[in-house]
Formats: sequence, C-alpha cells, structure tokens
Amino acid sequence: MFARPAVRGTPLSRNVSKNHIVSRNISSLKKRLQEIIPEKQKEVKEIKEKYNDRSLGEATVGQAYGGARDIKSMVYETSLLDSNEGIRFRGFSIPEIQQKLPKAKGGAEPLPEGLLWLLLTGEIPTQSQVEEVSADLASRSAVPDWVTKLLVNLPKDTHPMTQLIMGISALQKDSKFAKAYEQGMNKKLYWDVTYEDSLDLIAKLPGIASTIYRHTYKDGKLTAYNPKMDYSANFAKMMGYDNTQFWELLRLYLVIHSDHEGGNVSAHATQLVGSALSDPYLSFAGGMAGLAGPLHGLANQEVLRWIKQLQEKVGTNPSNEQVKKALWDTLNSGQVIPGFGHAVLRKTDPRYMCQREFALKHLPNDPLFRLVSQLFEIVPGVLLEQGKTKNPWPNVDAHSGCLLQYYGMKEENFYTVLFGVSRALGVLSAGVWSRILGFPIERPKSVTSDWIKKHFEHKKGSSPTD
Repeated sequence: MFARPAVRGTPLSRNVSKNHIVSRNISSLKKRLQEIIPEKQKEVKEIKEKYNDRSLGEATVGQAYGGARDIKSMVYETSLLDSNEGIRFRGFSIPEIQQKLPKAKGGAEPLPEGLLWLLLTGEIPTQSQVEEVSADLASRSAVPDWVTKLLVNLPKDTHPMTQLIMGISALQKDSKFAKAYEQGMNKKLYWDVTYEDSLDLIAKLPGIASTIYRHTYKDGKLTAYNPKMDYSANFAKMMGYDNTQFWELLRLYLVIHSDHEGGNVSAHATQLVGSALSDPYLSFAGGMAGLAGPLHGLANQEVLRWIKQLQEKVGTNPSNEQVKKALWDTLNSGQVIPGFGHAVLRKTDPRYMCQREFALKHLPNDPLFRLVSQLFEIVPGVLLEQGKTKNPWPNVDAHSGCLLQYYGMKEENFYTVLFGVSRALGVLSAGVWSRILGFPIERPKSVTSDWIKKHFEHKKGSSPTD
C-alpha cells in the first residue's frame, strides 16, 4: 500500500523570470532528470557535430507516396522498435520490463509509475522511487470541477475519444508552459514547465477517463482519487472495477501500450504539434486525435468486433477446420483478417505474447480467449498460404479486447481511451526530452506529383526548380 503523499508545495508562480521557474517542491524523479540533462545534451551535441552531414538513408518515390514509411528522419529518445525483437523502452524489452520494474504489493505486473521513471531517466527505479512518483501523481490528480461539469454535460452519444480530447483541451487553461512562455522565459528552461504540465496531465487522465466512462456507460457516480493506492488501481477503481486481477491487467496494459517509437501517428502528431512550442495539453490533444483513427488506436475494438462475429459464426467450441474455413471465407470475400500484420514488426508482437501469458495464467478456459488462441495458431498459416501478407503474425490489437471483455468491460468504444491514457506516459516523456534537447519545429520538404515527373524526365544531373 502506498503512503499518503505529503503536501507537494505551491503551484507555479505567475511571477516568472526569464531565468528561473518557481515550481512545486522538487521530487526525486525531477531531481534525477536535472542531473542527467547536461550529460545527455552534451552527447547529442557531439553526435550532431560528428555526424551532422552523414546520410541515414535515401527516400524513394514509393516512400514519399507511401506515408514516409521507413524513412529515418526523426530522433525520439524514449523507445525504439525493432522489426524482430519488438519494442524496447530505453533499451529494455517487454520481458525485461516485466522482470525489472517494481510491482504493487502482492502483484506480478510492472507499475506504470516505474515505466514513467524509466522513460524520463533511462534508469530502472527502486521501489521507493516508484512509490514517490505514485504519491506525486496523486497530489496532482484533482480534475477541476468545471472540467468535470463540461464532460458530464456532453451528450452521452459523443464518442469517448471526442470527450477525451475535449477534456484534455479544457485542462490547457492551467498550462504552466503557456503561462511561462507568455511572460518570457529562458528557452533552456522550457523542459521544466513541459515536465510540470506533463506530470499534471498524466495525473489527471484517470479522472478524465473515468468520468467519461461512468457518465457515458454507467450511473454517473464518480469516485475520488485515493492517494494510498497506485495509479492503475486508482484508475480501475474510479471506473468501478474492484477486482484486483483487473488492476493487474490494467497495470500491464498501461505499460505495454505506452510507447512505440516516434513514427506512429499518435506519437508523431504529439511531437509535431509540440515542435511548434504548443504546450503538452495541446500537443497531446493532437496526438489523441490521431489515435482515434481506425487505422491506429481504434484497431483494437475493430479486431474484437470481428472476433465476436467469428464466434457467432463458428460457435464457442469450434474445431480448427471450422475456424480455418471461416478465415478463408473472410479472405475470399475481399476482407482482411484484422489484428494480424504490422507496419514494422516481422514476428509476433511481444505485446501480444505478454497478454497471452496473462490470459493463460488467469483465464485459460474463457471461450473468447480459446478462440483467440486458435487464431494465433491458424491465421499465420492461412495468410502465408494466401501469399499476400509479408507479416502474418498477430499484433497487440489481436488480444487486448478479449481480456477487457473477460473482466466486464464490454464497452468497446471506450478501449481507445484506455490506450490514450497509456500512450501519455510515452509521448509526454518524449516531449520533455524534445525540449531538453532543443529540437526545432518540424518542417519536412514536400514535392508535387508534377515535380516528381519532371525530375525524372530531365536528363541526368539536372533537376527542376522547387
């Protein structure tokens, strides 16, 4: 159990000088981050001086038309995606994260507070450091009454992601970054108020998300954040879930969905908006608008709906042959099998595997999970036989829905909100580092189709003007 946090100091003063920020009493996480910053800034400066004109690769016409796929043109410090190993958070794989990060008392899954420390510092935290982060988040967690009223006054049929974006945007009124920038501040301290806004926003997201959930789907009764409990347990309980096994699932879910390097839509959108020195609230709202797309964060609910439709067709205890026939019927009708394949990964997503291990431990006989397991065994072979898919292995979206369904969260439209709360840990931590390292506004060069035609029609060695 986590101790009740002490009073954490006063909010940012409105009297902001250009060289000094008056903020909350400094936490050990922020203190450690301050110690790391000079060394990391020096490292990046040396890299730029040594390799500034070296090529990371050349873009093809296909890549220009194909969403800039695989073009190495970004630096994103908190995670890196390997096509074979999957995601690594600050160099640590998901199995290593599960092993090394501190757990809740009596729990087996890593605490998101520990991942937040890791993403910001690159270091595995101690149990006491994680408990301090948990207390710090609890002290920042109160959602202003007027923001809660805004959310509960929305029509209940407003999509949960629209509500989430509105809640995040409403919180922007209290942005410390926006106030400090308006009053004039040394750019070397941009990271400080970015950090403060990011921690404030991460802390308030369970309150925002649970308000959306309780108002949209339940009785509308809201529960206060309990400073004696960890972040995930609070989030689960505020949504109305007292099952401690679900708390464990939520801890795992928030950790594994937090970050997936910088090129995915929600991460890139957050960093792109932030590169204009928009504060973390506006930046994250932009990222959540991207996450709400069916090709990104909405994919988890689309997969679940397809699996449930498949279950209606083949029954609760189908043979492998029945499942295989249904899969071919899907493909032959011109549809895809959702949840399989990934833009980067070329093996089974490690995020899928850790969810599978959780299910094998806690719900091995659940009919929906048994069907998901059959798909895990059968789909890759079917897709390879079809010959149109380079990567036939399951991704994270192929599994998360059945776990949430098992514990009673049937409201599929809400799943992307859970994803959004998790993604805040990664993209906001990366945003802090973008300000630490002084990354400029993003402005890639675009060309027209006509420019491309003229470029290749010109004789070798010449090119059209921009």
